Amino acid sequence: MEASTALSRIGLAGLAVMGQNLALNIAEKGFPISVYNRSTSKVDETIERAKQEGNLPLTGQYSPREFVLSLQRPRSVIILVKAGSPVDQTISALSQFMDSGDCIIDGGNEWYENTERRMREVTDRGILYLGMGVSGGEEGARNGPSLMPGGNYQAYLNIKDIVEKVAAQVEDGPCVTYIGEGGSGNFVKMVHNGIEYGDMQLISEAYDVLKVAGGLSNSELADIFAEWNRGELESFLIEITADIFRVKDEHGEGELVDKILDKTGMKGTGKWTVQQAAELSVAAPTIAASLDCRYLSGLKEEREAAAQVLENAGMIDDVGKVRSGIDKKRLIDDVRQALYASKICSYAQGMNLLRAKSVEKGWNLNFGELARIWKGGCIIRAVFLDRIKKAYQRNPDLASLVVDPEFAKEMVQRQEAWRRVVGLAIQAGISTPGMCASLAYFDTYRRARLPANLVQAQRDLFGAHTYERIDRPGAFHTEWTKLARQNRG
Repeated sequence: MEASTALSRIGLAGLAVMGQNLALNIAEKGFPISVYNRSTSKVDETIERAKQEGNLPLTGQYSPREFVLSLQRPRSVIILVKAGSPVDQTISALSQFMDSGDCIIDGGNEWYENTERRMREVTDRGILYLGMGVSGGEEGARNGPSLMPGGNYQAYLNIKDIVEKVAAQVEDGPCVTYIGEGGSGNFVKMVHNGIEYGDMQLISEAYDVLKVAGGLSNSELADIFAEWNRGELESFLIEITADIFRVKDEHGEGELVDKILDKTGMKGTGKWTVQQAAELSVAAPTIAASLDCRYLSGLKEEREAAAQVLENAGMIDDVGKVRSGIDKKRLIDDVRQALYASKICSYAQGMNLLRAKSVEKGWNLNFGELARIWKGGCIIRAVFLDRIKKAYQRNPDLASLVVDPEFAKEMVQRQEAWRRVVGLAIQAGISTPGMCASLAYFDTYRRARLPANLVQAQRDLFGAHTYERIDRPGAFHTEWTKLARQNRG
């Protein structure tokens, strides 16, 4: 077997839908691939799909040893199994047959410190390691995902030709780049998912305001989102939202979207993003609001009970009153602008979190390049990312997207519409936590002076934490209570 010329260029272990689709994508791009899965039926299924989809150069292996030995050296193996201990088990099953210079690539949504631990563990045997974020869902995996590989640079070079062909292609290149050292690939994918939480939340709020305050039907909403997708908001999430409103319910009247239970699931990457923001003292209120909303959505029974209790206590929905005076055309345009401005804040928060981590870990992340690889293949792909790329090209040390001259202009132009939408929602009792969080973030960040002086005074009074002054250097402490009593007297 060793001497055979028919060795595969790369291997992939873990054949759930994502794994199968990525393997078929690799084979279709002309790279012979070996696949392996613990349950053999998945191997058979993948071989069958490779035959049906054009006799693709894919071979199935049924034991870890045969799988590893079927690969050209230096061997590269992609693992696509559930994050956590299944990854460790797969690594230990495969690595015993691997040699120095071979490489393991974990393509799951893994916590970045687990990736860094595994890197250290396999280094003893000379095995190279990459943690590679893969975004785009099943569709992306099959037809071109956005790939975020971080870790050993040599390992990246070994698969560069493959990943550049397999990734989504946009006008300025394939949606893959070497992210950086250590677990940076996983970390960047985690923040991508946090931004995705924010985007989805903001879109759902836009829908809520248009539907409840504007009284728009699903077919009107479908048309509005389709139109938005031809302008500055053009993106995968806006496009699929338009499609969702058009799907009829096969089990009854009307559209399916209205029959879906309003409880959101989650896998954890959004929570990790918010936790990391807190750890690094980076404000990420839009992403945090979207996470809180998912938690609140889970309390369906409690929310139904609360609606009843508050109604009995005299709570009146003012939506009817608000709706009667509404100019629909203006509302639609206002919501579009509010959505765009809120989105800039959400991406700014995500980028600032990446920057803080990059500084802490010495990863030297390239933010313009990250925006570029997110332009295709991934869930947050959007035309707007090209503007973010250009902002970081203009100034790689940009403090925040909000202060890029182009984005600053857009925020200022949209702020009136944004305030009208948030004000209207508050008046009508429609919760818009994402838009409110973005607006509060913008309003706090743009103010040269905040009421934090009072907070510092309070901290000094009850805890002698000291404060600084605006007019002279040094740390100061004041006997506030004593002086206040004297002044009262």
